[in-house]
Amino acid sequence: MSAFIRLIRVKQWIKNAFVFAPIIFSGLFTDTQAIINTCIAFALFCLAASATYVLNDIRDIEQDRKHPEKSKKRPLANGDISQTQAYIILAALYAIIAVSYFILPKVTEVIVLYVIINIGYCFYLKYLAVIDIFTIASGFVLRVYAGAMALEVPVSSWMFITTLCVALYLAAIKRRQELKLQGDGSRKVLKAYTVEVADRFAQMSATSALVFYSLFVTSTRPELVMSIPLVLFGFFRYWFITETLDQGESPTDALIQDWQLLLVAFLWAMFCIWTILSTTT
Repeated sequence: MSAFIRLIRVKQWIKNAFVFAPIIFSGLFTDTQAIINTCIAFALFCLAASATYVLNDIRDIEQDRKHPEKSKKRPLANGDISQTQAYIILAALYAIIAVSYFILPKVTEVIVLYVIINIGYCFYLKYLAVIDIFTIASGFVLRVYAGAMALEVPVSSWMFITTLCVALYLAAIKRRQELKLQGDGSRKVLKAYTVEVADRFAQMSATSALVFYSLFVTSTRPELVMSIPLVLFGFFRYWFITETLDQGESPTDALIQDWQLLLVAFLWAMFCIWTILSTTT
């Protein structure tokens, strides 16, 4: 069971929390059906993300076997799960996603687009500098869009661009830390990057995310203006643990392992929910 959990990367499911952004800002978090639909969209994205990880591990199995860490941690590379079993798991995940069309068709269409993009990433796009970062970031934008489709509500353009910038920041920091901690041998695309370039990408993305989030709040939800300091603290804290603690290679690990990041994320969500609920009742 532990090998299966490692194969589908359950820990990485936290990224799919972006699906919940539309239900928070739309104020529909008191609607039972909206909650159910959003949770289904979240679950489907978890399956789609896991399918991508399985496909990637199948694709990179020989390379992972030569890697000092992945050869031990990846269940396909170390033999805990066979390739045949991995293909069966992958087919099952795709089958469940296909069946979901009869439950939430619009959400499924978004997820299918996500799957197609990530198939392209596994086979080709991850080898193209800059394009690889934007491909990763597009997945977060699609998560937000899927959350909106689950509710059948429009999403502010500000939310889309803010999500894109946040995702670009996380992806750039990930590439930076991979280069800094492992060198350019762990991924082929890293040979095209330098730590300095990744730093510039991250700085530009973080600044843009803060600006666009502030514009989004002031233009769409001015009552949430006090959430801006929480977002600012989150960026500062993440950059701090990246620079001083050498984390950030895995955004999920950085979030889970740092209580201050967890706390500020919780406070941000609770503040937004409480404020929106107070203004709509």
